Amino acid sequence: MGVALAVLVAVLAVASLAVGSRPVPPDAALRALWDPGSSPDALVVNQLRVPRTVLGVLVGAALGCAGAVVQALTRNPLAEPGLLGVNAGAAAAVVVVISVLGVGAPLGLAAAALVGAGLATAAVLAIGASRGVSGDPVRLVLAGVALAACLHSVTGAVTLLDSRTFDSYRFWVVGSLEGRQLGTALVVAPVVVAGGVLAWALGRGLDALALGQDVGRSLGLRTGRVRLLALLAVTLLCGGATAAAGPVSFVGLVVPHAVRLLVGPGLRRTLPLCVLGGAALVLASDVVGRVVARPAELEVGIVTAFVGAPLLLWLALSGARR
Repeated sequence: MGVALAVLVAVLAVASLAVGSRPVPPDAALRALWDPGSSPDALVVNQLRVPRTVLGVLVGAALGCAGAVVQALTRNPLAEPGLLGVNAGAAAAVVVVISVLGVGAPLGLAAAALVGAGLATAAVLAIGASRGVSGDPVRLVLAGVALAACLHSVTGAVTLLDSRTFDSYRFWVVGSLEGRQLGTALVVAPVVVAGGVLAWALGRGLDALALGQDVGRSLGLRTGRVRLLALLAVTLLCGGATAAAGPVSFVGLVVPHAVRLLVGPGLRRTLPLCVLGGAALVLASDVVGRVVARPAELEVGIVTAFVGAPLLLWLALSGARR
């Protein structure tokens, strides 16, 4: 299955380079990568489509991986990365820098979103560990939901009171790869890679924790440390993805759920498949968004919601039949 998903990601990456308001033959798109020139096709491929393809892979892989870790951390197959307040923190930071500092460039918004995601995680940890129950999943989720509600209210108030901020924010909040530059990928790639490596290293610990806290402790597992590091991994992954493309829904929920139904539990086994599946879903959604509304396009966050909702329903029904 891993090989099939890797081939699918490669095919979708070529399609992402070729499809758009100006179609480019796949062979010409690939030639433009190795022999960039000044032809219109080469400029379109290298300046517009390569950055969004690279970011599509990064964002999808990060969200798929983050979703798998969150579901393992909370032992809830319907959990998703935004449950811990990371997306809300990123959104609030974006609104603040737009409203107060007048920042509008994608790279500036990406940096602000990363900072906001980190601050939100710090707040969730502080609240969740306020009574010495460090890393307890129920307290972390409750803290994340409460913090997200507060930050959403702040975000809504600022955008309603400032029309200029709302105009800039609404293009970011739908989740999009359009207009992104390679500089954004260079900023978020180290963050995403660090989160992915940390998630992989925690695989066995989270698998042991899935058997129960008492069982994990009897195996010598430091459960509080594993949970805190898992939350850090989710922050790096989800924060990097949100910084790059804005909030993209359903990827972190649907992909891990589908992978577990196909190959069974076990984070070390499912994590690579979630990375590939997330990348494939985001790339496919981006390509579909360019095709269905040509010469305009639908944002990738809108398409993933359209695709993810019925897919999740189908997965839930098929799982219930089993």
